[in-house]
Amino acid sequence: MTTFLFDGFDTAPVTILLAHGAGASMDSPSMTATAKAFAAAGFQVARFEFHYMAARRYGHRKPPPRAETVNPEYIKAIADLRARGVAGKLIIGGKSMGGRVASMVADEMFAKGEISGLLCLGYPFHPPGKPEQLRTKHLVGLKTPTLIFQGTRDEFGTPEEVAGYGLSDAIEVVWLEDGDHDLKPRKSISGFSTADHLKTLAETVKDWAGGLGGR
Repeated sequence: MTTFLFDGFDTAPVTILLAHGAGASMDSPSMTATAKAFAAAGFQVARFEFHYMAARRYGHRKPPPRAETVNPEYIKAIADLRARGVAGKLIIGGKSMGGRVASMVADEMFAKGEISGLLCLGYPFHPPGKPEQLRTKHLVGLKTPTLIFQGTRDEFGTPEEVAGYGLSDAIEVVWLEDGDHDLKPRKSISGFSTADHLKTLAETVKDWAGGLGGR
């Protein structure tokens, strides 16, 4: 059974399932702050870890695997969440690699009626400094309603680059001013704090989720 960290109330009408990025755990400060912002906006949030990350808690340092190899773990997390009695609308997603993995299983789960939407926080469109190594092929025909939040300073995909990718009409990209790959801005330059961006993030997702279908 997948181990989850929960925030918010189990009576919430919408649950957000989040996976971590390649290098930081599900209880990293960034993931925790994001989960608490969503909970404050009225969502139930469930966080989980892929096996390689969970193994690090027991001294087994494993490098991140190829993202597509953990697709079955994400699908199992969805099933395990439902098995725990979590009902209502379910949005899947995650930070960086976690969001990418969710995006690769989203259409299968959406077609089955298991999920209502996809949420990516800092999508890794390409490795830093390697804009030719795109990770966008499956995003061109994506059918799942999708929100991608991206910082304007993100080295994994700039506004100029993303504008030319020809992404599916099901995808809406929301740009957070001066945000880095963790969506964190420099307040002295942008005037925004991380808390400001998290509030915008949560409120935008709440408005968007209200228009989604699903059980």
